[in-house]
Amino acid sequence: MKAPFKLSRRKEILLDFLLVFLFAAMLIRPYFKAKYTDKWASIESTFIADARFLVEHWPHPQWQPLWYAGTRFDYIYPPALRYGTAAISKVTGFWPVKAYHFYTAFLYALGIAGVYLLMRVGAGSRGAAYLGAVATSLMSPIFLFMPRFRGDAWKLQPQRLGVLVKYGEGPHMSALALIPVALAFTWLALEKRRPWAVALAALFSAGVAANNFYGATALAVFYPTLVWSFWITRQEKRIVAPAIAIPILAYGLTAFWLVPSYFKVTAENMKYVSEHGTTWSIWVAVVVAVAFAVTTDRFARAKPERTWDVFIAGCVVFFSLNVLGNYYFNFRVSGEPTRLLPELDMIYIMAIVLLLRWMWNRPGMVLRGAAVVIVVAAFWSAKGYIRHAWHMFPLWPDYQGRVEYRVTDWLWKNMPDARTYPTGSVRFWFDTWHDLAQVGGGSEQGLLNGQVEPAQWETNLGPNAEPTILWMQSMGADAIYVADKRSQEVFKDLEYPQKLAGVLPVLFDDQQGNMLYKVPRRYPARARVVETAKLNALKPPRFNDDVEYLRAYTDVIEKGPDSPATLVREGTDAMRVHARLDAGQSLVVQESYDPAWHAWSAGQPLSVHKDVMGMMAIDAPPGDREIEIAFVTPLENQVGRVVTALTILVILALVVLGIREEWRG
Repeated sequence: MKAPFKLSRRKEILLDFLLVFLFAAMLIRPYFKAKYTDKWASIESTFIADARFLVEHWPHPQWQPLWYAGTRFDYIYPPALRYGTAAISKVTGFWPVKAYHFYTAFLYALGIAGVYLLMRVGAGSRGAAYLGAVATSLMSPIFLFMPRFRGDAWKLQPQRLGVLVKYGEGPHMSALALIPVALAFTWLALEKRRPWAVALAALFSAGVAANNFYGATALAVFYPTLVWSFWITRQEKRIVAPAIAIPILAYGLTAFWLVPSYFKVTAENMKYVSEHGTTWSIWVAVVVAVAFAVTTDRFARAKPERTWDVFIAGCVVFFSLNVLGNYYFNFRVSGEPTRLLPELDMIYIMAIVLLLRWMWNRPGMVLRGAAVVIVVAAFWSAKGYIRHAWHMFPLWPDYQGRVEYRVTDWLWKNMPDARTYPTGSVRFWFDTWHDLAQVGGGSEQGLLNGQVEPAQWETNLGPNAEPTILWMQSMGADAIYVADKRSQEVFKDLEYPQKLAGVLPVLFDDQQGNMLYKVPRRYPARARVVETAKLNALKPPRFNDDVEYLRAYTDVIEKGPDSPATLVREGTDAMRVHARLDAGQSLVVQESYDPAWHAWSAGQPLSVHKDVMGMMAIDAPPGDREIEIAFVTPLENQVGRVVTALTILVILALVVLGIREEWRG
C-alpha cells in the first residue's frame, strides 16, 4: 500500500511537480516568447484575433459584431483561453499573439506536470510518475500503428505538441493539460474525506470545460471511469457524495457562460464541423461499457489495490474504441473522435508504464531486462525530437509582408466600416490586427445566423457570379476577397476565382493574385427601410444558388423605399438608427437576430423579430425616427452569474473546512 498523503509527501510531490514543469517548459522554451510563426494556415489565428478583440473591448462585450453578421460573444468560444490571453496582454503589454503563445505554452508544460501528479497519487510510485510524465513530453505511442500521423510529425515530435504548434489547437491542449490535475484531485477526494480536494477537483474540471469542449468531452469519459474504478474496488458509500458534488460544483463555476442556449447553439453548429454519429456506434459503446462493468466486477470487486489498474484499463478500452474505432471503422457517437489523439497518447503511456512496472516487479531477470529494453528503445526514438526541440517554432518576423496583413490593413485604412467576405487564411487572420466585420468568422463555432453558411458555401464553390452577389447583398457585405493560384494565401477556397472578374468593380489588386471586389449596395449603412408586406411575404432560399428567392430578398432591401437610413454603433452591444418610415414600412438591420436585442423609439419599445435571412426586422411607427437598439443581458446569464457566485462561496468554504480538518488531524 502507498504511504498516507501526509505533509512531507505533499512537499515532495510539489517539488517533483515543479521540476517536471520546468523540464517540459525548457523543451518548448522558444514558444513562450514567440510572436508570429510560419503557421499561417493555423486556426490559432482566430483565437489570437478573439483575444485582441477582447483586449480592445474589455471587460466583457456581450455581442461580437465582427463575425457571422454578429453573434453572442459568449457563444464563440469558452472563456478561459480568450480571457487568459487578453489578461496576459493587458498586464504585460505583450502583443495578443505573444500572450496567446505564452498562455498555451504555460499550460502545455503544466499538463506534463499534471501527468506526474495523477500517476503519483494514483499509482503511488514516484519512479513511475516521473517515467510517465517525461515520456508524455517526448513521444507518442500512437505513431506505432497510425502511420498517417507519424508522417505528419517532424522528428517524431509528440502528437500533442504538433497539434498545438502546427494546427493551432491551443484551447484543446490547454484543456488537456488540466485533465490529469482535475483527475488527481478527484482521486484524492474519493480516496478519503478531503473537502479541499473536492473543491480543487471541481475548480480544475471547470477549467477544462472553460478552455475547450473536446477536452470536456474527454473528461466526461475519464471522470466516470475513475468513479467506477473507486466504487467497484472499494464499495464505500462515502464515495457517492464527492462523486456527485464535483461535477455539480464544476458546472456551477461555469454557469455564468454555459447557459442552456449555449448548449443548443453548440449542438446546432456541430453539423458544420463534424459528421453525425451512427446508431450502431451507440449500441457498440453500450455493449462495451456493460462488458467492462461485468469484467471489473468479476476481477476487481472489493480489491482497493486494483483501483489504478481498473481506471487505466477502462480508459484504454473506451478511448481506443472511440478514437481507433473511428480511424479504422468510422465508429462515431459524436464529434470528431480523432481530435482526441493526444488524450489517447496520454492514456497509452500510462498503460505502458503500468505494464512496465508489473514486469519490473516480477521475479527473475528476463522480464526486468525486457522492461529496460522497451524503455531504452522508446526514448531512443525521441532522440531526433530532443535534438531539434527548439527548432519546432520557426518565427516569421516580417508578418506585415504577408497577404493576410496587407489585405486587412488596406481595408482598415480605406473601408474600416465595411463588412467583407474574406476567404482562406485571410479569413483566419482577418481580425488579428483590426476590428473588421466579415460575413464568416473564426471556426464556425457560436454561429447564430444559419444563413451565413449557405452564403459561404455558394461563394466558395459555386461557378456563377449572380448567386454569390445576391448572397453578399443579403448579408450586407461590401466587398469580396478573392485569391487565385498566384496568391500567397494558403487555402484558395474559391473553386472559381475568376467568376467575378469583369462583373464587379475591383477595389484592390496587388498583381500577386489578391483582389477585393466591390459588392453593389444601394446605401452604405447596414440598415434598410422596407415595405413590411413584401418583407413578410419572403421565403428563405431553398438551396444555395436559389436565385429566385435570393433576388426577391435583395429586391426588398436594395430596391425598396427611397429613404436612406443611418446606423451608428455605440460600442459592441448597442446601435442607433435614424430613419424615416411611412405607413406600411419597417426597418431591417443587417445584423443577426437574437432575442436579447431590444429596440426603442421615443422611449417606447418596438417589436424586433427575425427576417428570412436571419437579420433583425424592427416594426416602428411612421415618422422620422431615432431608434435605439441594445443587447440586454439574457435572464439565463443573470441567473448563471448568481449560481457561479454562490458556487465560488461553496468552493471557498470547502477549502477552509478542509484546511481546518487537516490542522486538527
